[in-house]
Amino acid sequence: MDIKEMVSLAREAQKDYQARFDQDAVDQVVKALCRVVYDNAEMLAREAVDETEMGVYEDKVAKCRNKSKGVWSNLQGKKSMGVLDIDEKTGLIKIAKPVGVVAAITPTTNPIVTPMANIAFALKTRNAIIVSPHPRSKNCSAHTIQLILERLKEFNVPEHLIQCVTEPSIQATQDLMAAVDVVVATGGMGMVHSAYSSGKPSFGVGAGNVQVILDEHIDYKEAAETIIRGRIFDNGIICSGEQCFIYPEQHREEIFQAFKDHGAYFVPAEEHDKLVNTLFVNGTISRDVVGKSVQHIAQLAGISVPEGTRMLIVPAKGVGTADPICKEKMCPVMTCLPYKHFDEAIEIANTNLKMEGSGHTAGIHSNNQGNIIKAGDEITISRLIVNAPCSITAGGSIQNGLSVTTTLGCGSWGNNSISENLTYKHLLNISRIARMSPHVHVPTDEEIWAMN
Repeated sequence: MDIKEMVSLAREAQKDYQARFDQDAVDQVVKALCRVVYDNAEMLAREAVDETEMGVYEDKVAKCRNKSKGVWSNLQGKKSMGVLDIDEKTGLIKIAKPVGVVAAITPTTNPIVTPMANIAFALKTRNAIIVSPHPRSKNCSAHTIQLILERLKEFNVPEHLIQCVTEPSIQATQDLMAAVDVVVATGGMGMVHSAYSSGKPSFGVGAGNVQVILDEHIDYKEAAETIIRGRIFDNGIICSGEQCFIYPEQHREEIFQAFKDHGAYFVPAEEHDKLVNTLFVNGTISRDVVGKSVQHIAQLAGISVPEGTRMLIVPAKGVGTADPICKEKMCPVMTCLPYKHFDEAIEIANTNLKMEGSGHTAGIHSNNQGNIIKAGDEITISRLIVNAPCSITAGGSIQNGLSVTTTLGCGSWGNNSISENLTYKHLLNISRIARMSPHVHVPTDEEIWAMN
């Protein structure tokens, strides 16, 4: 089936779905499709690891379960159709409507949960959706969608409401993006740029390069374990994974020992270039290291690491462009930089982000609310994660108030249209009914100009 036919069938299915499914029926469908990934987490995780040859099976199982229940927890009880709100003062009425057909371009790094989340957002808002998976993960993504379709048969969901491009290619993806109503693009920067150039409204993501500030007067052992847990999750392929920790220089020995005690290996200065040249080829992350284990990366670089090493730390020679190690590393490798005062820590974070990752995510481990607010105010990011593993919580958590998603907007800093976590509300059109309200006092010109 060609793209034109797929979109045509999706439009008919969307009209049928919108006509027949009310809020309660839609919510039952969304709950069921999320539960499919939860119930099949082990099988789908194994398929993803085997096909992509990236990541960690146990972490992918956890990701499938946590994302599926998190997405449903966020969506349940949310009104996504009809009258959303009536302003008591002005009488303004807001009515939610579908956008139509959504194209979801999904990455090889998250081939199970990204299709699941985007399908949930689309069906929650009574849209149709066509998923175009990454070629390197097309089979496990397609299987996920097939399992969802089988589960939804009992709800009499229209055929072709959810579709998958079974033989994805650059041309097929471009044709799809040009034919639909809205594009959700999760993946590499080239693909996201293509989505924004498609001529259709698009929601994309920016590059990640998460900077983590360690404040003074904290438990460095606890912070080290939290950072390592976040960095090594799924072998470091999460875009919101920690990349660089910025530490107070006067506590260097204590902090370094805390990381060592939790399984980090500090690469000696004489082996710095050897590892950096293994990670990056012509300034771009090597496909041979993405999502691979510490042991695999060390072997590629010709570096010996102690048994039980969980993560490599390569101290940077300088900030930003002064050292390629300050870029995003999609594997269990971090860098670190010292600071003398907190303002310098923020400056280091912003310098690294200016090179890569502006607008995405930063982290801080601190008990000082003033410094936390200062970091959130002055670092060019859309989300600041406090005292928690960034890779696991930046994409949303039941506990932290961020919408659970796999598409993290980076705002204008990252050339994105949103600076928040993508969720169902971004796939709605809102009609507004406005009337002149007799209950609103219209101030005189003098009153208006006298207002402070």
